[in-house]
Amino acid sequence: MADELERRWNRRLEDVQAIEARLAERCALNQSATAPATHEEFEGLAEELDVVWNDPAGDIRFKKRIVRTLVEEIIVDLDSRIGEIVVVVHWKGGVHTEIRLPRRRRGQNRAQNSKETVAAVDILARIGSDDMIAGALNRSGARTGRGHRWTRERVSALRSYHKIARHCEESREREGWLTLTQAAHRLGTSPRTLRLALERGEIPAEHPLTDGPWVLNRRDIESEAARALHDRVRQRNGQAAVPTNGQTTFDFSST
Repeated sequence: MADELERRWNRRLEDVQAIEARLAERCALNQSATAPATHEEFEGLAEELDVVWNDPAGDIRFKKRIVRTLVEEIIVDLDSRIGEIVVVVHWKGGVHTEIRLPRRRRGQNRAQNSKETVAAVDILARIGSDDMIAGALNRSGARTGRGHRWTRERVSALRSYHKIARHCEESREREGWLTLTQAAHRLGTSPRTLRLALERGEIPAEHPLTDGPWVLNRRDIESEAARALHDRVRQRNGQAAVPTNGQTTFDFSST
């Protein structure tokens, strides 16, 4: 029995040694394949950090990893003498940063978003997600009530506070909301031609942001004004006035 136990023990020791050898080999390969980062590479990452952090489409889990990588701890204290909140950030490299914020007093309201921004979110939620809305707000130079860039989470919070329903494809299809491209395709014209008509006010549409999407409704694309635009485009392009076998029927029914 003693000999059998010894044989089993030796066999397990051999297995352990083989696994340790494989781990050492794998570690050596990883170290040789990954060259140490240069000073210039670190500077490049620092320059791109602002872009990554403020990207509305960025993964929030990835941003949390960035914080855990860079920040050792954050200490918050209250300076009651002057009514300020003192935030001290201890970075991984040993550097400390102190930030002082005014303390919000009782009865003081939170910074509110403008009525125009709330109205824009209400309109854009008919055709797009919170990510899309955040991108449109940022491109148009809009900021939150506290002066921050818009993110998916901030748009979601605004919608919840103002009881604006989130985007739903079923509701969009049922209610007939369309983007400029979708409406142009349905109308049988180019997006540029339709946009010029919208800017002239020939067809009703909503454009709540200077650098944001247009929002149209199906009933407006099926109106007499839309029919007239379609006929003008067809005549300008020299298309036949009567149907041919190669043409599709343009349906203006309101059903």
